[in-house]
This record gives sequence, C-alpha cells and structure tokens, in this order.
Amino acid sequence: MLQVISELQAAGVNDIKREEPMAPHTYWKIGGPADVFVVPQTKQQLLETIRIVREHNLPWFVLGKGSNLLVTDKGIRGVVIKLGEALNYARFEDNLIYAGAAFSLIKLSVMAGRQGLAGLEFAGGIPGSIGGAVYMNAGAHGSEMSRILKQAEVLFDNGELVTMQKEEFQYAYRTSILHTKRGIVTEAVLELQAGDRAELATTQAAHKERRLRTQPLQLAVAGSVFRNPENRFAAKLIEEAGLKGMRVGGAEISTLHANFIVNTGQATAEDVLTLIEKIKAIVGEKYKVELVPEVMVVGER
Repeated sequence: MLQVISELQAAGVNDIKREEPMAPHTYWKIGGPADVFVVPQTKQQLLETIRIVREHNLPWFVLGKGSNLLVTDKGIRGVVIKLGEALNYARFEDNLIYAGAAFSLIKLSVMAGRQGLAGLEFAGGIPGSIGGAVYMNAGAHGSEMSRILKQAEVLFDNGELVTMQKEEFQYAYRTSILHTKRGIVTEAVLELQAGDRAELATTQAAHKERRLRTQPLQLAVAGSVFRNPENRFAAKLIEEAGLKGMRVGGAEISTLHANFIVNTGQATAEDVLTLIEKIKAIVGEKYKVELVPEVMVVGER
C-alpha cells in the first residue's frame, strides 16, 4: 500500500488516510477501517486515482454520503474513494440541471423547487448524493431518477470517461447497469419541467412533514432496509409480522417505521445483518414473500 500511496501523491492526490474508520462516514455510524481512504479533489485526480488503483489490481469502492450503506465490522480491503469538492456543484440552464456526483440530492430538490422546476420533489427526503441516486435509481413518492435523468458522465473501471444517455443505464426498480458494469458517476444532467413555485413548495413541505412524522430520522439510520415487493410494502409486512422493536445487540427495528433499522448506540454490522436475516426468515415464512435488502453491504466478513 505504501507504493500505491506514494504514486498517488506523485500524481497530486494528497488527501489520503490509512486505516480510516468508516463509521463516521456512514449514516448508520457503523463500519471498520478502510485500508486506504482517498479523497480526489478534482476530476483529474479521480482519473489518476483509478489509473493507479487499476495498475496495482486493487479493489476499490466509491463512497457517496454514506446512506443506504452498511460497512462490515472488519472494514474494507483495498481503496475507498470519496468524491471531493470539485464534484460538489449544481448549475441551472433553463430546465436542465448539471450536478456533480457529490452534490446533495435533498439540497438539489429544494433548489429546483425554488427555481420553479418540477420533477425532483420526490427526492426531498433521500439522504444521498447525485452519484448514488443515479447509480441505484433512487426514488420515493411514486417517482425515481430514471424519470428525470437526461444523461450522465461515468468513469468506468477501465479508465474511460463516457457520457451515457438515460436509456443506456437500463434502469429498473432500484438498479441500473452500473450494478454489473463498474463505474463512477461524475456528473448528471437532469431534465425538469416548469412548475409553480408555490405549489412545489407546498408539495415539498407535505413530503417533509410526513417523513418527520413517520420516519426515525433523528436517529442513526441508513434509510429503507428492504425494497418493496411487487404490489406490497416491506414496512407493512414487517409491522404485521409483529417485528417492530425487535433487537439484536444494538440494532433495533424502528418502532416508528418498520422498514428502518436503528443503531441504538453500540450496534455492530453483524447485529444489523443478523436482524436483517431474522426479518427475511419471519416474513418469508409468514407471508411467503422474499424481502430483498435495498441496503448495500460492503467490506470483509
């Protein structure tokens, strides 16, 4: 790893840490150390980072804002790449938004509403980055990224920087081609529609009020744990199975929203994973429905 770090520094990448705990970088506040933690500050530094990591055949993982993510207790082998300030921007041109991958999805939703642009209201409560939202086709309130994405720039594992049109992402429910073809979203272009500022503000306020009333957002949670099965709601299935409040170690199924698992203070990744398996087993036996986790699990087991 010392050789890799030396080469990164020679390429101008200087924000590098060894054995960096991942817990402070995730919404769940859980996770062991990453071997190497790199924050490229420019797109060129990101390109150099991927080139060097590939030359050394090291595994890599790109980190957004840390929502929808569970890092294992043993941590992540290889290199974790967190996108720096150069990709934390948003630019409005008529009904188009050019947004860097590191920009907050919630913040962009609010900005779009204030600009009188409709289509991004659904994202006002999704605590992730633009890059993560494009990667997983994030959605809520009956809409999702695939409805508003025009195109996105992606840095692939082979070092190619490619502009992809929406159709090329092969979007489906909470998934895209990037789940099988490794790449890092660097910029997204969103296409919205003209809307009424007052109506948009009312809609966003209603969504926010509902989230605060029904989700344990003041606690350490990563977001929804399971995808909704077809024509069903995961939270309703878990609640009807009587599982609200079930605990494993420091991990607890929220008593407010059954599709959230709360870190009560000392939860480990194994606590969360064990609880997830218990939920899947009980719901599967009771309702003959297989719950599929929406949370990404990363790291050494």
